[in-house]
Amino acid sequence: MDRELAGRGALITGGGRGIGAAVARALAREGCAVALVEHCANDSARALAAELSDAGAHAMALEADVSDFAAAEPTVAAAVEGLGRLDILVANAGISRDGVVWKLTEAAWDEVLDVNLKGVFAYCRAVAPVFRAQKSGRVVTISSINGLRGKFGQANYAASKAGVVALTKTVARELGAFGVTANCVAPGMIRTEMTAALPEDVLARAVGETVLGRAGEPGDVAEVVAFLCTERARHVTGTVIQVDGGQYI
Repeated sequence: MDRELAGRGALITGGGRGIGAAVARALAREGCAVALVEHCANDSARALAAELSDAGAHAMALEADVSDFAAAEPTVAAAVEGLGRLDILVANAGISRDGVVWKLTEAAWDEVLDVNLKGVFAYCRAVAPVFRAQKSGRVVTISSINGLRGKFGQANYAASKAGVVALTKTVARELGAFGVTANCVAPGMIRTEMTAALPEDVLARAVGETVLGRAGEPGDVAEVVAFLCTERARHVTGTVIQVDGGQYI
């Protein structure tokens, strides 16, 4: 372990489980202090923060609903105070409320867009003054290959994740002059709590789309996120990296 991120601080939304928890572990292994922001998995976030702290990392759990726009700035401020500094935002929190277009409700549309897109914007906006002032920072957002191709029964989810791609590219343009990079990771089928509820035939079809013949694990995504947070990726910005085992191609 090179501990490339020693002395840096990261805020991870949706950091209590799944991809977010894997990202927290990967960044902590590299010496990064981490703040885990959770709303629905608070117990998991606190348990993970305790686990990482016991292992020698600096970790804390913060409770916030990312769809609550007004909560973003105080949550970022709490992370800066608790960690001592903030260098990395990983905007990972997301939900799904599936349904074909002719059955999809306004409430299901709004709920997904509020969490998956507005929530990402809220935290990008909240960290921007911090990153601009220190003239450095890393923003990594989590989209989906379904935001690149669309998906039957997921108009709201696909639209939100497509929006994340465009938002990330815009953040890269706007903050690049301040030494900040912004990149997007687009996973395919990943084995998480969210996908565990899928019917077996749906999972099998997704695996069948890959060229590697398997679903991904949260750690597969986390390692790419960690790379984008290091100095090795200092000249990478405005990109979308697919972590999908070739599912999209």
